[in-house]
Amino acid sequence: MNPSKNSRGAAKWALLSLAIGSFGIGMTEFVMMGLLPQIAQDLLPDLWQTSHEDAIAQSGVLISLYALGVVIGAPTIAGLVARFPRHRVMIGLALALTVFNALTVVLPSFGLVGASRLLAGLPHGAYFGIGALVAADVLGPGKRAKGVAFILTGLTIANVVGVPLGTFLGQQWGWRSAFLVVTVVFALATVCIARFVPKHPGDAGRTLRSELGVFRVGQVWLTLGIGAIGFGGFFAVYSYIAPLVTEVAGSPAWAVPIVLVIVGLGMTVGNLLGGYLADRDLRLTLLLGMSTLAVVLGMLALLSFQIILLAVLAFGVGLVSSVLSPAIQTRLMDVAGDNQSIAAAMNHSALNIGNSLGAFLGGVVIAVGWGFTAPAWVGAALAVVGLAITVVALRVERIAVVV
Repeated sequence: MNPSKNSRGAAKWALLSLAIGSFGIGMTEFVMMGLLPQIAQDLLPDLWQTSHEDAIAQSGVLISLYALGVVIGAPTIAGLVARFPRHRVMIGLALALTVFNALTVVLPSFGLVGASRLLAGLPHGAYFGIGALVAADVLGPGKRAKGVAFILTGLTIANVVGVPLGTFLGQQWGWRSAFLVVTVVFALATVCIARFVPKHPGDAGRTLRSELGVFRVGQVWLTLGIGAIGFGGFFAVYSYIAPLVTEVAGSPAWAVPIVLVIVGLGMTVGNLLGGYLADRDLRLTLLLGMSTLAVVLGMLALLSFQIILLAVLAFGVGLVSSVLSPAIQTRLMDVAGDNQSIAAAMNHSALNIGNSLGAFLGGVVIAVGWGFTAPAWVGAALAVVGLAITVVALRVERIAVVV
């Protein structure tokens, strides 16, 4: 039976409510990357006076802590709450995101802000994983991908609008103002989810132990490795995009939000293109995507001294990395068997391992004095390793089919 006009309207409001939360997640995850100099100057003033590079590199730990929270929280929370009504779980997750981001706004020291970033990352993966199931139920049979794509639109728009806007606000009125906006977004999402998302039962038979059975599948680990290491190449650059623009290309601080918009546009195009290509040939998309990412990152390391070339290559990095994202997600769900909900959450764990790894290694090479282009070389190396894991995973799968 076709849904009525009223029910279609209700579905749109429900999906919009979930998308508001995904917008907030995209903003809270990525806005810090454009504000590292301001954060370093505020939270590490003594180190900033001694060495700007060391202070920025140490501030990159805040990015890694958020990513670590995602890695820990995604499978754990998704498994623990699988049996509870999903609409209530989504309200709880949105409320937790509101509170933990509010802590980032008010806590005074580097250590406490780091703790708030770890907490803010915990609900991230579960929000997307469980939200995907809710979206599928809201739209009905045959429209699961459409519902998930609508929710992820919030994440995409965050990279085009929210992150550059937050970066601009942070530069003008202090970096905490950006996270105040994030907190307001999550508060709005909480209210909207409570108001518009319909009742959605959980699965009373699911337990954390049964959900974690997915980790016994070898291909799951290989696919997580593709995302965690290969995608880390993108984050090695994106984490330090601000000093790349200002210190390497010699552009003013107001150019950073513009470059972030360009990266976000690349990610938007890449996400749409990646879904199409993955449906056509998933294996080829993974192989060519990871190869191209390594090449583009290497070119960025060589040519980022000129702002126009930097902007063009930044668009390319955003595009190619986002082509890979739906491909990795699809691959993970293909090899996860019946554990679709935890697989959806684990995809965000893998990508945020990449976030943490890229930010950490990028900070290391900056701290040892190799300069602000060094993270791009790190990213290219990580993409090459991701390509190698992809080749191994596909080869092992082909051998298993033949046997």
